[in-house]
Amino acid sequence: MMKHIRPIDWIPAQPDSIMPGTLHILDQTLLPNETRFVDTTDQAAIWNAIKILQVRGAPAIGVAAAMGVAAAAQAAAGGRRDDVLAAVDFSADYLATSRPTAVNLFWALERMRRHAHASTTTDAAELATELVQEAIAIRDEDLAMCRTIGEHGAALLTDGDTILTHCNAGGLATSGYGTALAPIYVAQEQGKNLHVYADETRPLLQGARLTAWELMQAGIDVTLICDNMAAQVMKEGRIDAVFVGADRIAANGDAANKIGTYGVALLAKAHAIPFYVLAPTSTIDPDAATGDAIPIEERGAEEITEGFGRRTAPAGVKVYAPAFDVTPAELITAIITEDGICRPSTIHV
Repeated sequence: MMKHIRPIDWIPAQPDSIMPGTLHILDQTLLPNETRFVDTTDQAAIWNAIKILQVRGAPAIGVAAAMGVAAAAQAAAGGRRDDVLAAVDFSADYLATSRPTAVNLFWALERMRRHAHASTTTDAAELATELVQEAIAIRDEDLAMCRTIGEHGAALLTDGDTILTHCNAGGLATSGYGTALAPIYVAQEQGKNLHVYADETRPLLQGARLTAWELMQAGIDVTLICDNMAAQVMKEGRIDAVFVGADRIAANGDAANKIGTYGVALLAKAHAIPFYVLAPTSTIDPDAATGDAIPIEERGAEEITEGFGRRTAPAGVKVYAPAFDVTPAELITAIITEDGICRPSTIHV
């Protein structure tokens, strides 16, 4: 049975009330060597946690953002209703600047903003409580969606299958089961024995530091490989399917995910291996007609030249560091959401 990982949570000060409460964030920059949590309600600290990847993965970022807005509302609960609304608007605008690619961030912020302005209560404390409840609901809905994604995806797996995954789209990236890893956890509960190859995922090694760690914690048989070994592993016939997550899916089925995913999709196509994208429907962006409309975040050069504190490139060398790439819909066998399994061309938007 999978041990649920909660990378982001709301911790009330008292067990009989959700307010006052604090964001409880697993600092994923320290894994796998150290397990440490950040407890905060400070807007700058929450923004920074999203920006520097203390909390990461599109669904988890959305939950963190929702809870950040709830924290802002809580801080203004002693004033008037208008004070809470102003705090919500400020928080939503501010947290939206933390990262540009994962659409769940903006979806969650707008949901919190809409709830605040649509509420009929005139009492500031009641409104703040409603917003904390809404953020917790977003967390709980995400956990339920991930479980359902896992059930749909597990139907594609048979005992003895080997799956390749890229980056981390497991419990660490969501409220619990994950997206790309959810079918593996559900299949494990069903008694299926699976093996996973995890790409290390340069330059921040989310596959090595996070996916391998998470799967080992759950008792899943996992083998770590360098990113440039994927082609050879596929050529040797070791891979039955590729499961990856997504940070934003365009209306035509193009999917943005961690840099390197596009290359894995091309390799899977060349070796006739099914390539699946797994994500909640909140990751689908109907305003992005194709993947060309998805903004691609660029990261700092130091993540490549001085990764984890050690210089591995000449000082002053030019660096290009996109954090994501877009896999065209024609390379995707199916997209799996909580609504089921569908062809990219038939996703519901």
